[in-house]
Amino acid sequence: MTDKTDQRFVQPTRIQILNRKNTLSGEYVLYWMQQSQRAEENHALEYAVELANHLKQSLLVVFGLMDDYPEANLRHYTFMLEGLQETQQALAKRGIQMTIRLGNPAQVALQAGKTASVIVCDRGYLRHQNQWRREVAAKANCRVVQVESDVVIPIEVVSDKAEYAARTIRPKILRQLPNYLKPIRNLPLNKPSSNLAEKGLDLNNILAVLKKMPIDRGVEPISVFFKGGTSRAKKAFDRFIHHKLQFYDDHSNQPQTNDISHMSMYLHFGQISPLYLALKIRDMKQAGALNQDAFLEQLIVRRELAMNFVHYTPSYDRYDCISAWARQTLAEHESDSRPHLYSPGQLEKAQTHDPYWNAAMNEMRYTGFMHNYMRMYWGKKILEWRKTPQLAFKTILALNNKYFVDGRDPNSYTGVAWIFGVHDRPWKERPIFGKIRYMAASGLERKCDIQAYVAKVQKLVERSLK
Repeated sequence: MTDKTDQRFVQPTRIQILNRKNTLSGEYVLYWMQQSQRAEENHALEYAVELANHLKQSLLVVFGLMDDYPEANLRHYTFMLEGLQETQQALAKRGIQMTIRLGNPAQVALQAGKTASVIVCDRGYLRHQNQWRREVAAKANCRVVQVESDVVIPIEVVSDKAEYAARTIRPKILRQLPNYLKPIRNLPLNKPSSNLAEKGLDLNNILAVLKKMPIDRGVEPISVFFKGGTSRAKKAFDRFIHHKLQFYDDHSNQPQTNDISHMSMYLHFGQISPLYLALKIRDMKQAGALNQDAFLEQLIVRRELAMNFVHYTPSYDRYDCISAWARQTLAEHESDSRPHLYSPGQLEKAQTHDPYWNAAMNEMRYTGFMHNYMRMYWGKKILEWRKTPQLAFKTILALNNKYFVDGRDPNSYTGVAWIFGVHDRPWKERPIFGKIRYMAASGLERKCDIQAYVAKVQKLVERSLK
Protein backbone atom coordinates (compact mmCIF):
# COMPACT_ATOMS: atom_id res chain seq x y z
CA MET A 1 0.00 0.00 0.00
CA THR A 2 1.41 3.45 -0.84
CA ASP A 3 0.61 6.90 0.50
CA LYS A 4 -1.56 9.02 -1.78
CA THR A 5 -0.23 12.30 -0.38
CA ASP A 6 1.33 14.38 -3.15
CA GLN A 7 5.07 14.01 -2.54
CA ARG A 8 7.01 16.03 -5.08
CA PHE A 9 10.40 14.56 -4.25
CA VAL A 10 9.78 10.92 -3.33
CA GLN A 11 8.66 8.22 -5.77
CA PRO A 12 5.47 6.51 -4.55
CA THR A 13 7.18 3.12 -4.90
CA ARG A 14 9.51 4.08 -2.04
CA ILE A 15 6.56 4.61 0.30
CA GLN A 16 4.62 1.99 2.28
CA ILE A 17 1.90 2.56 4.84
CA LEU A 18 2.59 -0.01 7.56
CA ASN A 19 -0.76 0.11 9.37
CA ARG A 20 -4.37 1.09 8.81
CA LYS A 21 -4.49 3.90 11.35
CA ASN A 22 -5.24 7.52 10.59
CA THR A 23 -3.16 10.65 10.62
CA LEU A 24 -4.03 12.40 13.89
CA SER A 25 -4.11 16.03 15.03
CA GLY A 26 -0.96 15.67 17.07
CA GLU A 27 1.82 18.03 18.08
CA TYR A 28 4.27 17.20 15.32
CA VAL A 29 5.27 14.77 12.60
CA LEU A 30 7.77 12.25 13.93
CA TYR A 31 10.60 10.91 11.81
CA TRP A 32 11.98 7.85 13.56
CA MET A 33 15.47 7.78 12.06
CA GLN A 34 17.19 4.42 12.47
CA GLN A 35 18.81 3.16 9.25
CA SER A 36 19.24 6.32 7.15
CA GLN A 37 21.43 8.21 9.61
CA ARG A 38 21.94 11.36 7.57
CA ALA A 39 20.47 14.82 7.02
CA GLU A 40 21.03 14.87 3.25
CA GLU A 41 19.77 12.84 0.27
CA ASN A 42 17.36 11.07 2.62
CA HIS A 43 13.98 10.25 1.10
CA ALA A 44 12.42 9.39 4.47
CA LEU A 45 13.51 12.72 5.94
CA GLU A 46 12.31 14.78 2.98
CA TYR A 47 9.01 12.91 2.94
CA ALA A 48 8.58 13.75 6.63
CA VAL A 49 9.47 17.43 6.04
CA GLU A 50 6.97 17.74 3.23
CA LEU A 51 4.30 15.99 5.27
CA ALA A 52 4.94 18.32 8.22
CA ASN A 53 4.61 21.33 5.91
CA HIS A 54 1.38 19.93 4.50
CA LEU A 55 -0.03 19.49 8.01
CA LYS A 56 1.36 22.90 9.11
CA GLN A 57 3.28 21.22 11.90
CA SER A 58 6.86 20.94 13.08
CA LEU A 59 9.03 17.87 12.64
CA LEU A 60 10.78 15.93 15.39
CA VAL A 61 13.50 13.43 14.53
CA VAL A 62 14.24 10.71 17.08
CA PHE A 63 16.88 7.97 17.13
CA GLY A 64 16.82 4.96 19.45
CA LEU A 65 20.29 4.09 20.73
CA MET A 66 20.39 0.62 22.24
CA ASP A 67 23.40 -0.55 24.23
CA ASP A 68 22.90 -4.21 23.33
CA TYR A 69 22.69 -4.10 19.54
CA PRO A 70 23.47 -7.63 18.26
CA GLU A 71 27.26 -8.17 18.03
CA ALA A 72 28.06 -4.45 18.19
CA ASN A 73 31.09 -3.23 20.12
CA LEU A 74 33.00 -0.04 20.89
CA ARG A 75 34.35 0.13 17.32
CA HIS A 76 30.87 0.14 15.81
CA TYR A 77 29.31 2.48 18.38
CA THR A 78 32.12 5.04 18.05
CA PHE A 79 31.81 5.25 14.28
CA MET A 80 28.01 5.47 14.46
CA LEU A 81 27.98 8.19 17.13
CA GLU A 82 30.50 10.23 15.16
CA GLY A 83 27.98 10.19 12.34
CA LEU A 84 24.95 10.87 14.53
CA GLN A 85 26.71 13.85 16.11
CA GLU A 86 27.16 15.41 12.69
CA THR A 87 23.63 14.53 11.57
CA GLN A 88 22.14 16.17 14.67
CA GLN A 89 24.13 19.34 14.00
CA ALA A 90 23.17 19.39 10.31
CA LEU A 91 19.48 18.99 11.14
CA ALA A 92 19.69 21.81 13.68
CA LYS A 93 20.92 24.10 10.89
CA ARG A 94 17.72 23.21 9.03
CA GLY A 95 15.63 24.09 12.09
CA ILE A 96 14.90 20.42 12.82
CA GLN A 97 15.20 19.01 16.33
CA MET A 98 16.88 15.59 16.56
CA THR A 99 16.79 13.68 19.82
CA ILE A 100 18.90 10.61 20.59
CA ARG A 101 17.38 8.48 23.34
CA LEU A 102 18.80 5.41 25.01
CA GLY A 103 16.56 2.38 24.64
CA ASN A 104 15.10 -0.21 22.33
CA PRO A 105 14.50 1.61 19.01
CA ALA A 106 10.88 0.48 18.72
CA GLN A 107 10.09 1.57 22.26
CA VAL A 108 11.83 4.91 21.71
CA ALA A 109 9.76 5.49 18.57
CA LEU A 110 6.50 4.54 20.31
CA GLN A 111 7.23 6.82 23.25
CA ALA A 112 8.08 9.78 21.01
CA GLY A 113 5.10 8.95 18.80
CA LYS A 114 2.48 9.25 21.55
CA THR A 115 1.82 12.88 20.66
CA ALA A 116 2.68 12.65 16.95
CA SER A 117 0.24 13.08 14.09
CA VAL A 118 2.06 10.50 12.00
CA ILE A 119 5.25 8.45 12.33
CA VAL A 120 7.60 8.25 9.36
CA CYS A 121 10.39 5.67 9.43
CA ASP A 122 13.17 4.60 7.10
CA ARG A 123 13.75 0.98 6.10
CA GLY A 124 16.15 -1.72 7.26
CA TYR A 125 16.41 -5.23 5.87
CA LEU A 126 17.63 -7.41 8.71
CA ARG A 127 15.39 -9.55 10.88
CA HIS A 128 15.41 -7.37 13.98
CA GLN A 129 15.05 -4.17 11.95
CA ASN A 130 11.89 -5.51 10.33
CA GLN A 131 10.59 -6.61 13.72
CA TRP A 132 11.04 -3.12 15.19
CA ARG A 133 8.98 -1.60 12.41
CA ARG A 134 6.23 -4.21 12.72
CA GLU A 135 6.04 -3.52 16.45
CA VAL A 136 5.77 0.24 15.96
CA ALA A 137 3.14 -0.18 13.25
CA ALA A 138 1.06 -2.49 15.48
CA LYS A 139 1.25 -0.43 18.69
CA ALA A 140 1.28 3.19 17.49
CA ASN A 141 -1.90 5.22 17.79
CA CYS A 142 -1.33 6.96 14.47
CA ARG A 143 -0.37 6.11 10.92
CA VAL A 144 3.12 4.71 10.37
CA VAL A 145 4.73 5.25 6.96
CA GLN A 146 7.96 3.61 5.84
CA VAL A 147 10.10 5.31 3.19
CA GLU A 148 12.94 3.43 1.54
CA SER A 149 16.12 5.45 1.11
CA ASP A 150 19.11 3.13 1.42
CA VAL A 151 18.90 1.49 -2.00
CA VAL A 152 18.82 3.13 -5.40
CA ILE A 153 15.81 1.07 -6.54
CA PRO A 154 13.19 -0.19 -4.05
CA ILE A 155 13.72 -3.88 -3.45
CA GLU A 156 10.26 -5.11 -4.50
CA VAL A 157 10.41 -3.00 -7.65
CA VAL A 158 13.49 -4.93 -8.75
CA SER A 159 12.23 -8.45 -7.97
CA ASP A 160 9.58 -10.38 -6.07
CA LYS A 161 11.87 -13.33 -5.31
CA ALA A 162 15.38 -14.28 -4.25
CA GLU A 163 17.57 -13.86 -7.31
CA TYR A 164 19.92 -16.65 -8.33
CA ALA A 165 22.92 -14.48 -9.17
CA ALA A 166 24.10 -11.06 -10.31
CA ARG A 167 23.42 -12.05 -13.91
CA THR A 168 19.72 -12.59 -13.16
CA ILE A 169 19.17 -9.38 -11.20
CA ARG A 170 21.33 -7.11 -13.38
CA PRO A 171 18.90 -6.74 -16.32
CA LYS A 172 16.02 -6.07 -13.90
CA ILE A 173 18.02 -3.30 -12.24
CA LEU A 174 19.19 -1.78 -15.50
CA ARG A 175 15.62 -1.60 -16.78
CA GLN A 176 14.51 0.38 -13.76
CA LEU A 177 17.61 2.50 -13.24
CA PRO A 178 16.58 5.52 -15.37
CA ASN A 179 13.42 5.89 -13.27
CA TYR A 180 15.32 6.09 -9.97
CA LEU A 181 18.67 7.66 -10.77
CA LYS A 182 17.24 11.09 -9.95
CA PRO A 183 18.50 13.53 -7.33
CA ILE A 184 16.55 14.53 -4.24
CA ARG A 185 17.08 17.92 -2.62
CA ASN A 186 16.54 19.25 0.87
CA LEU A 187 13.14 20.83 1.47
CA PRO A 188 12.84 23.77 3.92
CA LEU A 189 10.78 23.08 7.03
CA ASN A 190 8.15 25.82 7.33
CA LYS A 191 7.64 25.44 11.07
CA PRO A 192 11.00 24.88 12.79
CA SER A 193 11.13 22.41 15.65
CA SER A 194 14.36 23.58 17.26
CA ASN A 195 12.47 24.86 20.30
CA LEU A 196 10.71 21.59 21.09
CA ALA A 197 11.27 20.62 24.73
CA GLU A 198 12.82 17.25 23.90
CA LYS A 199 15.66 16.00 26.05
CA GLY A 200 18.03 13.32 24.88
CA LEU A 201 21.69 12.36 24.95
CA ASP A 202 24.25 15.11 24.57
CA LEU A 203 26.48 14.06 21.69
CA ASN A 204 28.87 16.99 22.08
CA ASN A 205 31.06 14.60 24.06
CA ILE A 206 30.93 11.19 22.40
CA LEU A 207 33.52 9.68 24.71
CA ALA A 208 31.41 10.58 27.74
CA VAL A 209 28.33 8.96 26.19
CA LEU A 210 30.27 5.80 25.34
CA LYS A 211 31.78 5.64 28.82
CA LYS A 212 28.31 5.39 30.37
CA MET A 213 27.11 2.65 28.01
CA PRO A 214 27.57 -1.00 29.09
CA ILE A 215 28.90 -2.14 25.71
CA ASP A 216 31.58 -4.60 24.57
CA ARG A 217 34.91 -2.72 24.70
CA GLY A 218 37.02 -5.57 23.40
CA VAL A 219 37.60 -4.05 19.95
CA GLU A 220 39.24 -0.64 19.64
CA PRO A 221 37.74 2.21 17.55
CA ILE A 222 39.41 2.95 14.21
CA SER A 223 39.17 6.77 14.24
CA VAL A 224 42.86 7.00 13.30
CA PHE A 225 41.87 5.54 9.90
CA PHE A 226 38.16 6.29 9.47
CA LYS A 227 35.71 8.57 11.28
CA GLY A 228 31.96 8.50 10.88
CA GLY A 229 29.85 11.25 9.35
CA THR A 230 28.28 12.34 6.08
CA SER A 231 30.76 15.16 5.45
CA ARG A 232 33.71 12.80 5.96
CA ALA A 233 32.14 10.26 3.63
CA LYS A 234 31.64 12.91 0.96
CA LYS A 235 35.17 14.23 1.27
CA ALA A 236 36.60 10.71 0.98
CA PHE A 237 34.40 9.99 -2.02
CA ASP A 238 35.37 13.26 -3.67
CA ARG A 239 39.04 12.27 -3.38
CA PHE A 240 38.21 8.88 -4.82
CA ILE A 241 36.32 10.07 -7.88
CA HIS A 242 38.90 12.73 -8.77
CA HIS A 243 42.08 10.78 -8.09
CA LYS A 244 41.31 7.05 -8.05
CA LEU A 245 38.19 6.29 -10.08
CA GLN A 246 40.23 6.43 -13.30
CA PHE A 247 42.09 3.30 -12.11
CA TYR A 248 39.11 1.48 -10.58
CA ASP A 249 38.45 -1.14 -13.25
CA ASP A 250 42.10 -2.18 -13.37
CA HIS A 251 42.82 -1.92 -9.63
CA SER A 252 39.62 -3.11 -7.92
CA ASN A 253 41.23 -6.55 -7.57
CA GLN A 254 44.67 -5.19 -6.65
CA PRO A 255 44.76 -5.09 -2.82
CA GLN A 256 48.22 -3.53 -2.70
CA THR A 257 46.67 -0.31 -4.08
CA ASN A 258 44.25 2.07 -2.38
CA ASP A 259 42.17 2.81 -5.47
CA ILE A 260 38.88 2.03 -3.73
CA SER A 261 36.19 4.24 -2.24
CA HIS A 262 35.93 2.93 1.36
CA MET A 263 32.22 3.77 1.23
CA SER A 264 30.93 0.43 2.58
CA MET A 265 31.12 1.49 6.24
CA TYR A 266 29.35 4.78 5.56
CA LEU A 267 26.66 2.97 3.57
CA HIS A 268 26.27 0.46 6.41
CA PHE A 269 25.23 3.18 8.86
CA GLY A 270 23.22 5.13 6.29
CA GLN A 271 25.63 8.06 6.60
CA ILE A 272 25.85 8.38 2.83
CA SER A 273 23.19 7.80 0.20
CA PRO A 274 23.85 5.19 -2.50
CA LEU A 275 21.86 7.43 -4.83
CA TYR A 276 24.23 10.33 -4.14
CA LEU A 277 27.22 8.12 -4.91
CA ALA A 278 25.66 6.77 -8.10
CA LEU A 279 24.84 10.25 -9.39
CA LYS A 280 28.37 11.47 -8.69
CA ILE A 281 29.83 8.50 -10.56
CA ARG A 282 27.46 9.01 -13.48
CA ASP A 283 28.69 12.59 -13.88
CA MET A 284 32.40 11.61 -13.88
CA LYS A 285 32.54 10.85 -17.59
CA GLN A 286 36.20 11.85 -17.75
CA ALA A 287 37.03 8.77 -15.66
CA GLY A 288 35.94 6.52 -18.53
CA ALA A 289 32.91 4.30 -19.03
CA LEU A 290 34.71 1.12 -17.93
CA ASN A 291 35.54 2.62 -14.54
CA GLN A 292 32.09 4.13 -14.11
CA ASP A 293 30.38 0.85 -14.98
CA ALA A 294 32.67 -1.20 -12.75
CA PHE A 295 31.90 0.97 -9.73
CA LEU A 296 28.15 1.08 -10.39
CA GLU A 297 28.15 -2.70 -10.73
CA GLN A 298 29.39 -2.96 -7.15
CA LEU A 299 27.34 -0.10 -5.73
CA ILE A 300 24.00 -1.01 -7.29
CA VAL A 301 23.93 -4.49 -8.83
CA ARG A 302 26.01 -6.33 -6.21
CA ARG A 303 24.84 -4.33 -3.22
CA GLU A 304 21.18 -4.57 -4.12
CA LEU A 305 21.58 -8.27 -4.87
CA ALA A 306 22.66 -8.52 -1.21
CA MET A 307 19.55 -6.64 -0.11
CA ASN A 308 17.48 -9.01 -2.22
CA PHE A 309 19.19 -12.00 -0.57
CA VAL A 310 18.52 -11.03 3.04
CA HIS A 311 15.00 -9.82 2.25
CA TYR A 312 13.90 -13.06 0.60
CA THR A 313 16.08 -15.46 2.64
CA PRO A 314 14.91 -15.66 6.29
CA SER A 315 17.92 -17.81 7.24
CA TYR A 316 20.47 -15.37 5.77
CA ASP A 317 22.75 -15.70 8.82
CA ARG A 318 22.62 -19.49 9.17
CA TYR A 319 24.39 -22.29 7.30
CA ASP A 320 21.16 -23.54 5.76
CA CYS A 321 20.88 -20.31 3.73
CA ILE A 322 23.29 -21.78 1.18
CA SER A 323 22.08 -23.64 -1.89
CA ALA A 324 21.18 -27.33 -1.74
CA TRP A 325 23.88 -28.24 -4.28
CA ALA A 326 26.48 -26.48 -2.16
CA ARG A 327 25.42 -28.17 1.07
CA GLN A 328 25.50 -31.54 -0.71
CA THR A 329 28.97 -31.15 -2.20
CA LEU A 330 30.42 -29.85 1.07
CA ALA A 331 28.82 -32.73 2.96
CA GLU A 332 30.39 -35.22 0.54
CA HIS A 333 33.83 -33.78 1.32
CA GLU A 334 33.40 -33.08 5.03
CA SER A 335 35.63 -36.01 6.00
CA ASP A 336 38.42 -35.03 3.61
CA SER A 337 41.87 -34.62 5.13
CA ARG A 338 42.65 -30.98 5.98
CA PRO A 339 46.40 -30.26 6.03
CA HIS A 340 45.87 -27.24 8.27
CA LEU A 341 43.32 -26.78 11.06
CA TYR A 342 43.11 -23.63 13.17
CA SER A 343 41.04 -22.71 16.19
CA PRO A 344 38.97 -19.49 16.23
CA GLY A 345 41.53 -18.01 18.62
CA GLN A 346 44.44 -18.73 16.29
CA LEU A 347 42.57 -17.24 13.37
CA GLU A 348 41.58 -14.15 15.31
CA LYS A 349 45.22 -13.52 16.26
CA ALA A 350 46.38 -14.10 12.65
CA GLN A 351 48.47 -17.09 13.70
CA THR A 352 48.44 -19.21 10.54
CA HIS A 353 51.13 -20.47 8.17
CA ASP A 354 49.84 -18.16 5.42
CA PRO A 355 51.39 -14.63 5.50
CA TYR A 356 48.85 -13.33 2.96
CA TRP A 357 45.91 -14.46 5.05
CA ASN A 358 47.53 -13.14 8.23
CA ALA A 359 47.92 -9.74 6.57
CA ALA A 360 44.24 -9.70 5.61
CA MET A 361 43.22 -10.63 9.15
CA ASN A 362 45.40 -7.87 10.55
CA GLU A 363 43.96 -5.33 8.16
CA MET A 364 40.55 -6.27 9.53
CA ARG A 365 41.62 -6.26 13.19
CA TYR A 366 43.44 -2.95 13.17
CA THR A 367 41.58 -0.86 10.56
CA GLY A 368 38.04 -2.28 10.55
CA PHE A 369 38.32 -2.73 6.79
CA MET A 370 39.67 -5.21 4.27
CA HIS A 371 40.12 -4.90 0.53
CA ASN A 372 37.23 -6.77 -1.10
CA TYR A 373 39.50 -9.06 -3.11
CA MET A 374 41.19 -10.19 0.09
CA ARG A 375 37.82 -10.70 1.80
CA MET A 376 37.10 -13.48 -0.67
CA TYR A 377 40.46 -15.18 -0.10
CA TRP A 378 40.17 -14.70 3.68
CA GLY A 379 36.79 -16.47 3.79
CA LYS A 380 37.75 -19.30 1.45
CA LYS A 381 40.74 -20.17 3.61
CA ILE A 382 38.64 -20.39 6.76
CA LEU A 383 36.38 -22.85 4.93
CA GLU A 384 39.52 -24.86 4.21
CA TRP A 385 41.00 -24.61 7.73
CA ARG A 386 38.03 -25.44 9.95
CA LYS A 387 36.96 -29.02 10.67
CA THR A 388 33.50 -28.73 9.10
CA PRO A 389 31.84 -26.23 6.74
CA GLN A 390 29.28 -25.47 9.46
CA LEU A 391 32.05 -24.44 11.84
CA ALA A 392 33.67 -22.42 9.07
CA PHE A 393 30.43 -20.53 8.39
CA LYS A 394 30.05 -19.71 12.08
CA THR A 395 33.69 -18.61 12.41
CA ILE A 396 33.66 -16.40 9.30
CA LEU A 397 30.47 -14.67 10.37
CA ALA A 398 31.65 -14.10 13.95
CA LEU A 399 34.98 -12.54 12.90
CA ASN A 400 33.30 -10.54 10.15
CA ASN A 401 30.73 -9.06 12.52
CA LYS A 402 33.22 -8.40 15.30
CA TYR A 403 35.91 -6.50 13.43
CA PHE A 404 34.47 -4.96 10.26
CA VAL A 405 32.86 -1.55 10.68
CA ASP A 406 30.49 -2.62 7.89
CA GLY A 407 29.80 -6.02 9.48
CA ARG A 408 26.30 -7.13 10.54
CA ASP A 409 25.09 -5.89 7.15
CA PRO A 410 23.23 -7.41 4.17
CA ASN A 411 26.46 -7.18 2.18
CA SER A 412 28.33 -9.04 4.90
CA TYR A 413 25.79 -11.82 5.24
CA THR A 414 25.67 -12.22 1.48
CA GLY A 415 29.45 -12.14 1.22
CA VAL A 416 29.75 -14.93 3.77
CA ALA A 417 27.12 -16.96 1.94
CA TRP A 418 29.03 -16.40 -1.34
CA ILE A 419 32.05 -18.16 0.18
CA PHE A 420 29.77 -21.22 0.34
CA GLY A 421 28.39 -20.96 -3.19
CA VAL A 422 25.46 -18.52 -2.95
CA HIS A 423 25.16 -16.44 -6.14
CA ASP A 424 27.88 -18.63 -7.67
CA ARG A 425 27.93 -21.83 -9.74
CA PRO A 426 29.48 -25.29 -9.30
CA TRP A 427 33.16 -25.48 -10.26
CA LYS A 428 35.59 -28.33 -10.88
CA GLU A 429 35.48 -30.75 -7.96
CA ARG A 430 38.41 -30.81 -5.54
CA PRO A 431 39.14 -31.99 -1.98
CA ILE A 432 37.45 -30.18 0.95
CA PHE A 433 35.65 -27.68 -1.31
CA GLY A 434 33.87 -30.15 -3.53
CA LYS A 435 32.35 -28.03 -6.30
CA ILE A 436 32.60 -24.75 -4.36
CA ARG A 437 34.87 -22.12 -5.89
CA TYR A 438 38.44 -22.39 -4.59
CA MET A 439 41.07 -19.68 -4.09
CA ALA A 440 44.79 -20.33 -3.65
CA ALA A 441 47.80 -18.31 -2.55
CA SER A 442 49.33 -18.95 -5.96
CA GLY A 443 46.38 -17.11 -7.50
CA LEU A 444 47.16 -14.03 -5.42
CA GLU A 445 50.80 -14.21 -6.47
CA ARG A 446 49.81 -14.46 -10.11
CA LYS A 447 47.12 -11.77 -10.17
CA CYS A 448 48.44 -9.04 -7.88
CA ASP A 449 51.50 -7.83 -5.99
CA ILE A 450 50.62 -9.66 -2.82
CA GLN A 451 53.98 -8.92 -1.17
CA ALA A 452 53.27 -5.22 -1.54
CA TYR A 453 49.90 -5.80 0.13
CA VAL A 454 51.58 -7.51 3.09
CA ALA A 455 53.95 -4.56 3.41
CA LYS A 456 51.06 -2.11 3.19
CA VAL A 457 49.19 -3.83 6.02
CA GLN A 458 52.31 -3.88 8.19
CA LYS A 459 52.53 -0.10 7.90
CA LEU A 460 48.84 0.20 8.81
CA VAL A 461 49.36 -1.94 11.90
CA GLU A 462 52.34 0.15 12.95
CA ARG A 463 50.31 3.31 12.50
CA SER A 464 47.51 1.88 14.62
CA LEU A 465 49.87 0.97 17.45
CA LYS A 466 51.56 4.38 17.68
